[in-house]
Amino acid sequence: MSKVIYEIVEHDGGWAYRVDGTFSETFPSHDAARKAAERAAGEQRVEGDPAGISYEDAQGRWHDELASGADRPDTDVEG
Repeated sequence: MSKVIYEIVEHDGGWAYRVDGTFSETFPSHDAARKAAERAAGEQRVEGDPAGISYEDAQGRWHDELASGADRPDTDVEG
């Protein structure tokens, strides 16, 4: 299982959360950014419905698979 870390950081004159180098919108306070990060982290852990996916590999072959929707990451908020 993968792990996704939401990090609370100062950003653009306020506070934001950052995930893998990508910033959220800016919030006026650390607490507001943390609450938003906790909400986003919680939503990412929610299982989805099974869904069919199709993708093309590097050799140009197409593949069809069924994604269970249960392979959600572990998440944490830091800062």
